[in-house]
Amino acid sequence: MISVTDQHAPRSLIVTLYGAYGRFMPGPVPVAELIRLLAAVGVDAPSVRSSVSRLKRRGLLRPARTAGGAAGYELPAEARQLLQDGDRRIYATAPVADEGWVLAVFSVPESERQKRHVLRSRLSGLGFGTAAPGVWIAPARLYEETRHTLRRLGLDPYVDFFRGDHLGFAPTPEAVTRWWDLAAIAKEHERFLDAHAPVLHTWRQRPDTPPEEAYRDYLLALDSWRHLPYADPGLPAGLLPADWPGTRSAAVFHELHERLRAAGAEFVGPPGASQVQ
Repeated sequence: MISVTDQHAPRSLIVTLYGAYGRFMPGPVPVAELIRLLAAVGVDAPSVRSSVSRLKRRGLLRPARTAGGAAGYELPAEARQLLQDGDRRIYATAPVADEGWVLAVFSVPESERQKRHVLRSRLSGLGFGTAAPGVWIAPARLYEETRHTLRRLGLDPYVDFFRGDHLGFAPTPEAVTRWWDLAAIAKEHERFLDAHAPVLHTWRQRPDTPPEEAYRDYLLALDSWRHLPYADPGLPAGLLPADWPGTRSAAVFHELHERLRAAGAEFVGPPGASQVQ
């Protein structure tokens, strides 16, 4: 078992829990259930309550009563949209096609320079690389999610988008090494493999799938994995170094997803939680 204190922040685990199971439950998730479900991955009740409070202040959770009158938390519409946007990256299994590039070019007045910082941070967090000062680049398929995100944050007036192809002078595989730090991204994939490939190996040897153990290992794997498709822009294989570790890490995650998610839903409880991505 991977300790929650090693690499999993309680706030992140709560978001992961809602993404995997909570949003499919019939109604708000009761506080008592959040505490039970987070305890299974090593988070104590005070940490759950403080993390929920921070998520509530950020608008990612809102208090609501269950049908039985118990205190609980549900996802606002914007938080649901964030999770749906994430699904397309996190659970994607099709090979990445080369569909060209999207460029984001922005200009922010000096009087609003804080928005410049937010823009850079958001574009980086969405997987964009830096082609030149004020010019960010990503595979074209990331355009719609980026447009949604910047509009939601009120940053769209500062940005222009363009689609196009890379025409040189440097070969595109060489250019992408300037646009992204591929070595750093590769290390993230290796960390995922170090933590979760042994877990998958153990499950492959087992004839049974106990729900609580499946839930624990799946939630921790998903909590590690869901950040990677944002750090890694998902470049076509022809633009990546040979033996790219992202191929192996994706295979490990998707096999854990197939093996463990439905069994983990039995531990979560309500029938709606078993809905599979």
